[in-house]
Amino acid sequence: MTKPFPTKNLRFFLTAPSPCPYLAGKRERKVFTALDGIEAESLHDVLTHAGFRRSQGIAYRPACDACEACISARVPVEQFTFNRRWRKIMARNADLTRALKPADATPEHFALLRRYLNSRHAEGGMADMTYGDYAAMVEETAVRTHIVEYRYSSGPERGALAAAALVDVLADGLSMVYSFFDPNENRRSLGVYTILDHIQQARAAGFAHLYLGYWISGSEKMEYKAQFRPLELLLAGEWRPYEPVQF
Repeated sequence: MTKPFPTKNLRFFLTAPSPCPYLAGKRERKVFTALDGIEAESLHDVLTHAGFRRSQGIAYRPACDACEACISARVPVEQFTFNRRWRKIMARNADLTRALKPADATPEHFALLRRYLNSRHAEGGMADMTYGDYAAMVEETAVRTHIVEYRYSSGPERGALAAAALVDVLADGLSMVYSFFDPNENRRSLGVYTILDHIQQARAAGFAHLYLGYWISGSEKMEYKAQFRPLELLLAGEWRPYEPVQF
């Protein structure tokens, strides 16, 4: 069970209803609070366990009327097995280098992000993101976070940025805030690869979990997260193993 955070009087706010970006015909609302001050990291841990996500200096979670489709998901990394498919994706990207960088926005990151958004999410909520918006997403936070860069190590693209991920560090794991990648590299499955690599990173660091954000059954944009099994979902205030319905 999640536990309350006893040392701070939290103020929560509710957004106005707006169109849901994941389920057609639905309206979304979010409840949010500030992540600031000396207790920001501890508060971030507690709220993440309770199903919140971080965006810049706030923590939020869905609070939609008559809808509970958004479910927090995490991978118990020690139990995760790299099957044949996962091993093939890892091998396909073995030529990429990985480097952890401070959470600082760069024009190179933003250029790749724009290519990714234009190709994969041209009509999404981030479609009009500016460099200033990106810098705020990356840099405006009081919690432990970093950027992981993946670069080509050979060929004509040697040294170029292939993918990047903004990742928070929690007491019990890593939380993938946002990742983006070269949209022309379909064969590499870079989105899947970054998750698999972070499962390895979390395991190597002795963490228990990799937090993936929200999983939404029936949403094409979110359905991919159900592949990473074993998967745990936050249901009725408890983290429980994901058990897909068999027909």
